[in-house]
Amino acid sequence: MRFVTIVGARPQFIKAAPLCAHLRRRHDEFLVHTGQHYDDNMSKVFFQELAIPEPDRHLGVGSAPHGRQTAAMLEQIEQVLEETEPDAVIVYGDTNSTLAGALAAAKMNVPVAHVEAGLRSFNRNMPEEVNRILSDHVCKWLFATSQTSVDQLAAEGIRNGVHNVGDIMADCVRLFSPKARSSSNVLSRLRLQPGTYAVATVHRAENTDAPERLSGILDGLRKVPYPVIFPMHPRTRAAIRKHGIDFVPDDGTAGADCAKPDRGIVVVEPLGYLDMLLLQQRAAVVLTDSGGVQKEAYYLGVPCVTLREETEWVETVETGWNRLVGSDPEKIVAAVQRLQVPPPGERPMLYGDGHAAERIVDLLERGLCENR
Repeated sequence: MRFVTIVGARPQFIKAAPLCAHLRRRHDEFLVHTGQHYDDNMSKVFFQELAIPEPDRHLGVGSAPHGRQTAAMLEQIEQVLEETEPDAVIVYGDTNSTLAGALAAAKMNVPVAHVEAGLRSFNRNMPEEVNRILSDHVCKWLFATSQTSVDQLAAEGIRNGVHNVGDIMADCVRLFSPKARSSSNVLSRLRLQPGTYAVATVHRAENTDAPERLSGILDGLRKVPYPVIFPMHPRTRAAIRKHGIDFVPDDGTAGADCAKPDRGIVVVEPLGYLDMLLLQQRAAVVLTDSGGVQKEAYYLGVPCVTLREETEWVETVETGWNRLVGSDPEKIVAAVQRLQVPPPGERPMLYGDGHAAERIVDLLERGLCENR
């Protein structure tokens, strides 16, 4: 069978790694990279580290406003589908690449599989929320990460084609943690001792597009009782400059002029997956607005403080391993100060056993065979 897989952003490259490996053992996959993330640190390094096959087509869309970017993807993905005539299209997550791939396929009557279906933040101001809702409603297969997602899809009237397969990112942590421990030198490179530092990531538009939120988060990071290693997303770096936020970290490369550098925050370039995995695994705490990083922290047994007002991964909050603090500096600091390591709650297997990729391939084969 022939599949076209659409990826375009860092989290999708990670999720695609185990599924590509299983899919290509028995089938033909045509991999399309939209170019939504195009910097080497946000794209090329993941293909190299995770042994993802080189894209068969690179659309080179790059950065643009949502409408223009999605439209450019739609036009080119449609051309790819006309040329390749796949049995199905696979999309991941909640980016503009996800929506463009799902829409292009659905309009051409090509069945679509959505990996990580059914997640909801219930905040329609997030572009990701719009992308995931619209994608779910045009897909034939909806591969959910938990029963919560299955129930949410049912509440929206989507019951056919829904499968609780677990989280494919659990596959990634299971498969690549040993390699990260054996090959990454990120701790020695940054002169870090396990358990003595925090890791922070900030990239969501709700935080980077709002100067007061971004300023609040940076203020909170300054005050947490750990040195903060901050792999800075290009969007965040640009936002600091655009908003004129008074912030000069240890490397002195971001923000407006400042009389005193923010010595508690060490900004580094975006890290590859293996470095980031080991950095999180050895941290005292992770602070993030990323859905993927929240899950990775949970799988690795590291407490997480989420820099948003809500999360799609509600189970991590219910178990006590994740705390929602928004952008309030005082709440950020208080959450870190009150951490118990490990948290008192159990850490149950919330999102499957790390074998989602096998289940997805089996279900796709079964579904396509039944329709032939």
